[in-house]
Amino acid sequence: MTGPPRPVAGRGGPGWSVVPVDDHRYRPLYSRLLGLRIINPGGVLCFLFFEGAVAFAVLLALAELVSWWAVAVLPLAVAIMVKLNDEVAGRVVHSAALVPEQERDRFRRELEPVVGRAPVPYPLPGTVVTDAPPPGRPTGPPLRSRRYHG
Repeated sequence: MTGPPRPVAGRGGPGWSVVPVDDHRYRPLYSRLLGLRIINPGGVLCFLFFEGAVAFAVLLALAELVSWWAVAVLPLAVAIMVKLNDEVAGRVVHSAALVPEQERDRFRRELEPVVGRAPVPYPLPGTVVTDAPPPGRPTGPPLRSRRYHG
């Protein structure tokens, strides 16, 4: 069941969420509790975020590398970082939506690679460099040619 995306209110006005309204209830509890709007971690990733952080903190505490407070603090720190990542992703998506389409096209053109058009600043070994005009054009001053021995 897919439906239209739910509107998301923010400072810059309404935006659009990645998760449709009908699929929101099927998201993992971890992402629903954190109120994630942009990133959509699956069940395995949510398991690693919470239960993995708890297990890692317990192992560190059993090895006496940290105190037992780490069992509560480490999952909380991971949750804060996931929420912060979601907020940053939301700001990036919102600012990218404000860029006009012609600016996006200009940016894409600037980043397009140009194949086979790079000038060679020096002659390659074994090549002959001349000032001769292309075939079919009248010749002017005498041709000068030199052989590059590199």
